[in-house]
Amino acid sequence: MNDSQPHLFLHRYHPLRDTLEGDLLRPFTRSLSMSMASNLASGSHSTGSTGGVKAAAPSNGWTRKDRPCDACRRRKSRCIIPDGTETCMMCHSRSEECTFVQSPQRRKRRKVDTDENSPEANKPRSPDADRNIQAKPPPINDYTALPNSLLKQTLGLQNRQHGQYLGQTTEYDTRLINLSPFNGRGEYVSTPGTLRRVSQRTHFIMKSESQLEVDDELTNLDLVESIVKPHGRALVDLYFRIIHPSFPIMHKKVFLEKYDRTYREFTPPVLAAVYILALNWWSYTPDLVNLPKPDVHKLERLVPKMMADVLNRPKLSTVQAGLLLLQRPDGDSWALTGQLVAVAQNLGLHLDCSRWKIPEWERSLRKRLAWALFMQDKWGALIHGRPSLIHRNDWSVRPVETRDFPETADDDDDEEGSPEVEKGRLTFVSMISLTEILNEILDTFFTLRAKAELEADVENAMMVTLEKAKPVQLKLKEWHSTLPQVLAIGQKKSRKLSPTGSLHLAYFAAEVTLHRAIIRFDSGRTSSELRTITRSAAKMRFTSAIEMINKLEPAHLQSFWYFASKVNLAIIGTFGSLLWATSDSPSEAEFYRSQLAEYRWMLRVSSKAAEFMKFTVGMLDASAVFLKDKDSKTSTPTLLRDQAGQEVPNGEVKNKEQNFSVDQTMQDFGEPYFGSNEVSPSIGNSTENAYPYDAEFAGSGFTPDTRPPWAGFANTVDFTAGDVQDWSLDRLYNFETIQGVEDILGNRRIVEEYDETGNNFAGF
Repeated sequence: MNDSQPHLFLHRYHPLRDTLEGDLLRPFTRSLSMSMASNLASGSHSTGSTGGVKAAAPSNGWTRKDRPCDACRRRKSRCIIPDGTETCMMCHSRSEECTFVQSPQRRKRRKVDTDENSPEANKPRSPDADRNIQAKPPPINDYTALPNSLLKQTLGLQNRQHGQYLGQTTEYDTRLINLSPFNGRGEYVSTPGTLRRVSQRTHFIMKSESQLEVDDELTNLDLVESIVKPHGRALVDLYFRIIHPSFPIMHKKVFLEKYDRTYREFTPPVLAAVYILALNWWSYTPDLVNLPKPDVHKLERLVPKMMADVLNRPKLSTVQAGLLLLQRPDGDSWALTGQLVAVAQNLGLHLDCSRWKIPEWERSLRKRLAWALFMQDKWGALIHGRPSLIHRNDWSVRPVETRDFPETADDDDDEEGSPEVEKGRLTFVSMISLTEILNEILDTFFTLRAKAELEADVENAMMVTLEKAKPVQLKLKEWHSTLPQVLAIGQKKSRKLSPTGSLHLAYFAAEVTLHRAIIRFDSGRTSSELRTITRSAAKMRFTSAIEMINKLEPAHLQSFWYFASKVNLAIIGTFGSLLWATSDSPSEAEFYRSQLAEYRWMLRVSSKAAEFMKFTVGMLDASAVFLKDKDSKTSTPTLLRDQAGQEVPNGEVKNKEQNFSVDQTMQDFGEPYFGSNEVSPSIGNSTENAYPYDAEFAGSGFTPDTRPPWAGFANTVDFTAGDVQDWSLDRLYNFETIQGVEDILGNRRIVEEYDETGNNFAGF
């Protein structure tokens, strides 16, 4: 081989080496070129028995044979180390440490030289083999150099690396971290990982994923895609058409940018979650409706392990996946909710990111995602009867604004069945504000401390509860009165799905929960006059909820419903059953029984279009309200048992100090109570007793078919509901038609107000 031959060899194979990422020729050509260049410089040639060139030590002192540095190996990029340096060009440009610590991963290599007569050579090749190879391109490892990408400088959606928020009490201190020489991107390579500074007071540590984790992730992604293949793209389009407008926890353009390159840029749980939810609307795409539907149960069986694999490598997609999986009709899990809260704290989702050095779209995405998790926590606490996991003292996320939603009404899909983008956005924002009121209800009445304080002052528990309930009730009233008209239950467009059903159902669930807190202390210590007021409000709230559900149409039932909707329906049923069980007379008991029967019937027929309603139907079927015993609820007990468990004459208050003036009571309370409430019913995963008074009256001598001996009052008022005004759903009372109300109100001045439709209601 003459002096020109090595140059000819390099010229011929150098372009090939540049284009093969991770190919087996790279180490061979690199070793050969470096060896020959070194020999040429020294003027000596050593050949072995095979005629190959024997490598000499390179002049730059690098002794790691035939391998790139750790960083270039992860990126699958060329590792070029200039003469006289110890750092490759890529690491030098990124101000990273150039290390050779990680061991090379074993990989299967394709045999280069195959005997033409071997069985492998004669084996017929699959016609789809080339297409399959092209369908699985290597995903992008570094978005920085990607032209026209939204993912540049992203913090929470990096590929092949993840970040964790450095809290105030860890081994890291903000003042010490800021002494580090951060580069222009706000990064500094340290021993445990790369420090990322997004503000002067907020830092993350970015850690790369191991090759084993990457390989497992790619295998799982291929498995997920194989289950829905070739309908993956159609399901993604279906997801963004039906679900995303009402539950905007993704960034549509970012998701589609990645998906258009390859599905292998996602984490397996989020890809599976998108497919699983979209499959519920399979028939809403004409191109899919007549095709065999992929097996959704296969995907659901894979999800738990895939979620477990990514929980310790937190990304925004981890929270997105978990929230989507929890929205399934049977997917709610308090344990998973707790895990997502922990992951979100690792990601710093509980922080104000409005001034962080990250893309603007990611700041908006973080806010939407944080508030979606806030809703998941609060409504999950309600339906499971559990303490909330997110506390206001450690929550600084700013309210969402219009600019935080990239899609607008101009992005409406004209295809039949698509919901309206603007209505979906308003539904999401209104659900957040309603959840904040629910959080106040739970904190005020259902924490262990709040409950203990009320029970400790049992003499005044009812009055204290009413005083605390008044400001919350006013907030609920204001929330509903300021609801945009487009979100009224009757507002819908032809051939468009309407997502407002779950919003209005959540409103009534919050009202019911508030009123359950009040009637919890409805006992012998409560005056009959005050009890009449609270029970009349409860009756109106219960009947209004049933009327709202009766207004639901297929456009509502077939739309996206928030996860809590199933149990919210049951909470309303439990509230009606509670009113039935505490009725003052057989006629009142029969009224609630007939209302519950109507409620059950409506849910039964509607469940054909919305299967999650079957849950409440089953609960009511098994309830004491519909026992076959004809003697059930046919008589009214004549004795009342107070909180201390002692029997007192019917209608007589044991403690004479409780003969307080109802006039003064209503003056303190401010105005009539319009709402409803208590905690999660004894259904689903909840372990709370739906009827907490059962144990209190155990052994009292009453048969199971009679009411607890605490509902009889001598001065029972047989009231009928007065005029009501109906703006969308809200119910307000005209007390002019409630029998006996004049005596109860005494000298209180009635202030008659009028709503915008001319219907009048009373206030104090």
